[in-house]
Amino acid sequence: MKTVQFNINEPLRFRHFSRKGYALFSSLGKEVLIGVLSVSTLTYAKAQGISTNPLPAADTAATAREQAVGLDEVIVTATRAPLTIGRQARMVTVLDRSDIAAAPVQSVNDLLKYAAGVDVRQRGPIGAQTDVSIRGGNYEQITIMLNGINICDPQTGHNAFDVPVDISEIERIEVLEGPAGRVYGTSSLLGAVNIVTRTPQASSADVHAEGGSYGYLAAGGRVNARSGRWNNQLSAGYTRSDGYSRSKSGALNADYRGGKAFYQGNYEDEQVRVKWHAGLSVKGFGSNTFYGLKWDEQYEHTLKTFTALQAENKQGRLHIKPAVYWNRNEDRFELFRGAPEKYPFNYHRTDVMGINLNSYFDWALGRTAIGAEIRNEDLISGNLGEPLDHPKHIHGTDRKYEYGLNRTNTSLMVEHNVLLERFTLSAGLVAVKNSWSDMGMKVYPGVDATWRFARGWNVFASFNSSLRMPSVTELYYAVGGHKADKHLKPEELSAVEAGVKYQGEGVRGSMSMYRNHFRNLIDWVRDTSLGPEAEWESRNFGRIDAWGLEGNLTLDLHQLLPGQRTLRQLQLAYSYIDQQQKETNGIESKYVLEYLRNKVVGKLRLNLLHAVNMDVAYRYQDRQGSYTNADGNVRNYHPYSVVDVRLSWAKPAFEVYAECNNLTNHRYTDFGTIPQPGIWFVAGVKFQATL
Repeated sequence: MKTVQFNINEPLRFRHFSRKGYALFSSLGKEVLIGVLSVSTLTYAKAQGISTNPLPAADTAATAREQAVGLDEVIVTATRAPLTIGRQARMVTVLDRSDIAAAPVQSVNDLLKYAAGVDVRQRGPIGAQTDVSIRGGNYEQITIMLNGINICDPQTGHNAFDVPVDISEIERIEVLEGPAGRVYGTSSLLGAVNIVTRTPQASSADVHAEGGSYGYLAAGGRVNARSGRWNNQLSAGYTRSDGYSRSKSGALNADYRGGKAFYQGNYEDEQVRVKWHAGLSVKGFGSNTFYGLKWDEQYEHTLKTFTALQAENKQGRLHIKPAVYWNRNEDRFELFRGAPEKYPFNYHRTDVMGINLNSYFDWALGRTAIGAEIRNEDLISGNLGEPLDHPKHIHGTDRKYEYGLNRTNTSLMVEHNVLLERFTLSAGLVAVKNSWSDMGMKVYPGVDATWRFARGWNVFASFNSSLRMPSVTELYYAVGGHKADKHLKPEELSAVEAGVKYQGEGVRGSMSMYRNHFRNLIDWVRDTSLGPEAEWESRNFGRIDAWGLEGNLTLDLHQLLPGQRTLRQLQLAYSYIDQQQKETNGIESKYVLEYLRNKVVGKLRLNLLHAVNMDVAYRYQDRQGSYTNADGNVRNYHPYSVVDVRLSWAKPAFEVYAECNNLTNHRYTDFGTIPQPGIWFVAGVKFQATL
């Protein structure tokens, strides 16, 4: 469920600002309570970056001071330099640990359905393949990060959510909506999603297992070892399902097999904090008619590895945080499952290596952040890219990678923040140069402003811009009725947004309006007047304008209705988008012209008995656009509603739970003619212990 997170960090109390590097806050004329946070936003987020820990109860004087100053003095992450929530002009949706634990979901993809501004279009459940987009965009236009490291695949965004961690190991998921090139660099055309894994504060272990409809089984475990300043954690899991559909021949064509393994460690002392991680995700799934209605036994297999090393200093006026990473993605697509003699399998391998450096410092005129990143994307393929001078062998086959593409992206970012007592201005830019197509240096600016006009109330406004480089698939995919254009231009977007936020006793909410202006938007389109055999072509669709409205409200019913203990929390959210495009008659779009015009999300948390909780989630989605069915007829998407329920009995050492997805057994499609499963039951158990 979408919430604007107002979290509290363990506090530092600066009483003598004139002798500190934080002297810019002295203009407030009062003692300020600040949370500890790294400089960066989602791009460099960490598990401690947004803490959900309350202030120490024993410090009653500090608590009184906080109430006097207000919760809007708590720092959140939505700009390149850390600012308090009262001075923040961007809204970050945070699905925290409690949201994750209470949600009746089996994957990260399912969890994001509860964010009103996010569109989750599934081709298959359990995370088989899902396209995730923000504010009416498509799955290529957002940045996906794991612990602040960009894990996007330049081949295609279809498999972007092959993350190597089980959903039970996630501390929170952060979603920033709207362009933010100066914060996250390229590819964040319409926002970013950051998945942050949890790091227990003590040595511990847990295991879980669950099973359900359609032969669904999943199991996993985690062990964490903490010794002094060192912490090491290892987790692994396996998931399988028979699927919910069969091909015309009677064979399973929506089955799933997948495994994950993840290791993370960190070291921390008074001077530095160092973190590292390594992960593996492997899965194979029936792709039925994912890439064409003619073939209903398609199959895909992916293997991904992730490595990263991050560090930051904790002392000194200049705060520096470097990071290096390497991600490898391997993909095998079978048009005819297990039958390469009918049609050769498609093989792709990408290696993405990057290094970035972020820093900030305080001085007399405010807080300034400076960052840089160099990211190299190298793809070799059986059919994508330019011919290779030296073809490379495809492991496990007698074939070679004969095509490929290598490109390097260089980004420089700068941002400055000016703070007055009730007004904050943040301005910055990103300068980008990509070696692909000899693209020269381009600059994309952004500016945010917020005014705190009353206790608990803020109004904000922003202008931001960003870009996205075409994926290799958009540039070179030319099989199966598709015709790509290798001369595509980068997508560009500029957006304005204004809104209001409120936080009071037991109530928090926000509302915003935005307008997006797209240039050179990329999409796969075809002319329906040419019949169902018309080719899909990648093209720069031109200029499209869209405006939207979002609102959300969270009520703490325990606090608002203290005489009862059954009703815990109510969350409501709504998103509306209107897209204005020209000359679309007779044009069928795969992504750009298909968007959620209306989305309603509601969630109610109940405490039925001691340690027995029930969570009910509701979604209504109204999608614009059309698709061609198996008979060659063009059909419009129809609105649908889904109700999910979770019942749990939780104790400190274990939890037993049962979930029901799509309680009303409604048959619906998120993408074309690919049906989603009806009612789905899951039951499971978790055990945990402190070592």
